[in-house]
Amino acid sequence: MKKNLTNKYIKAIAGVGFVGILAITPSCKKSFLDVPAQAQQASQIFWQTSDDATKGVNAIYAGLRAWGNTAFPAIAIESTGADEAEKGSSPTDATFFNSYDTFTVDASDGQLSGFWSAQYQNINYCNQVLDNVPKINMDASLKARYLGEAKFIRALSYFRLVRAFGDVPLRLTVPKETNQYNIPRSPKATVYAQIEADLNDAASVLPQSYGAADLGRATKGAALGLHAKVAMYQKKWTDVLSLTNSVMTMGYSLLPNFEQVFRIANENGPESIFEIQCALVVGNPGASNSQYSQVQGVRGSKGGGWGFNVPTAALAAAFDITDPRRDATIIFRGETTPEGDVIPTDGDNPMYNQKSYVPFSLFQDGYNEGCQQNFRVMRYSDVLLMNAEAANELGNPTQAISSLEIVRARARQGNPAILPKITSTDQSTLRNAIWNERRVELAMEYDRYFDVIRQGRGAAVFGVKGWKANKNEIWPIPQTEIDLSGGLLTQNPGY
Repeated sequence: MKKNLTNKYIKAIAGVGFVGILAITPSCKKSFLDVPAQAQQASQIFWQTSDDATKGVNAIYAGLRAWGNTAFPAIAIESTGADEAEKGSSPTDATFFNSYDTFTVDASDGQLSGFWSAQYQNINYCNQVLDNVPKINMDASLKARYLGEAKFIRALSYFRLVRAFGDVPLRLTVPKETNQYNIPRSPKATVYAQIEADLNDAASVLPQSYGAADLGRATKGAALGLHAKVAMYQKKWTDVLSLTNSVMTMGYSLLPNFEQVFRIANENGPESIFEIQCALVVGNPGASNSQYSQVQGVRGSKGGGWGFNVPTAALAAAFDITDPRRDATIIFRGETTPEGDVIPTDGDNPMYNQKSYVPFSLFQDGYNEGCQQNFRVMRYSDVLLMNAEAANELGNPTQAISSLEIVRARARQGNPAILPKITSTDQSTLRNAIWNERRVELAMEYDRYFDVIRQGRGAAVFGVKGWKANKNEIWPIPQTEIDLSGGLLTQNPGY
């Protein structure tokens, strides 16, 4: 039985004077989107009680599983440009993905606006909580925790925005006057500073863990881990090392079997730093709306998936042939999965993403295939590899090798013939080993594209696909947003 994250949620609407309140019925699955007919409640009436605060915070988590956060827009912006993934599906289906793979996308493509809108919707949910919960008379520690949860998720969405688009509008409150709606882009340094401030605040009040009813909420470890990644993108290596060192004292551990990390039974387990919670809500297919697994699932079989965002031959070749993570990351046409599903030999694509895979036996008629599958935002192995990279950059190869070895030791699964230990203390050699480990450990987890760019290797790795320096480090600002702003928002160079 999977644990309930919440039992109610509230749908907040940006810029208007009301919010829609939607109650749900608890079930044995994480069930925070079992949504009956919407009612309307004036915001002046709503933000009054501790229960209102709970609904408002639960709305934040409910929104994270939406299409723009985990499906086509996220795949286009955060995955398809990398050398590890390509469009997939049939050749004529959703061909717009090809423009991301070849870096020919223009500002009019709908996936840009879909991703942008999803992040600002998340931010709006967070800002409503941060604007309104402080005035509610309620338990002080719970109030502080709720504000910390909102700041964590606001920081996560701004991080996704700033690494995708560079300078972006920085909205920290819900607009109340007409002249507050249209704001310009803030420099990315300012955005990063706000992200770090939010994460500092979150880490100071969030607990290290929760009881069973609240599994999946943001924790202190999640705030520190995300802060480490934000610092890494700014090359603040001392901060990265300190933050990851802290997370490494919090009791996280690697699940012995890498393939099992991504199965539903092990969601929110000891390796989980933060996951977007998804669910099959019994009796409510409309609320079981996550399509993260469905859009990437095996195509042309009883698997029922759409077959997008598939691994490339380059990714398959990047693994040591003895590395069990290869078969745990990639479903190959004609194989039988560890869960017993036979993959047809005649599907459209030779490979599929196994990290998003849900065993076919768990599908239910009338529901999105694989809607139960959580979206892994950060795992402990990512923290270990950030720690290794920071230690190496700061001239401490002993600690770098130690943290790197923890990740590689799990991959060996007790077989010393697999993945020989890294012994070189040369900084450049060790740096490349850590980067390669990130590639194979975190493959198909929406990280590779931005990893390569922040490492300064965009032209070397992606140039063959059409990537150009001083342009493709970031994507174009959606033209719809520029138009809505009356030209106040400016376009990124080269688009």
